[in-house]
Amino acid sequence: MRASMGLMDTVGLAASLVFALPVGIFGMNRLLDGQTLLGGGLLVVAALMVLLPQKLTTPMDVPQKIAGKAVGKAVKTPDDEED
Repeated sequence: MRASMGLMDTVGLAASLVFALPVGIFGMNRLLDGQTLLGGGLLVVAALMVLLPQKLTTPMDVPQKIAGKAVGKAVKTPDDEED
């Protein structure tokens, strides 16, 4: 995962967990009941529900990254300024 998460990243992770946890719990119950294929598959789905949104780049991420790079080049921070 990323070293530091912003507010929107944290909210997105929480939303993913709201949907992934019931799937994971149901998968664990199926696994413990002896239905290994169904239970294991549901656990994989639950894990992917949490991991994929963190790793994939969405169309909304591209303009944010471009704007961040442009602002970083155009605006000097006090540390970057020469005396």
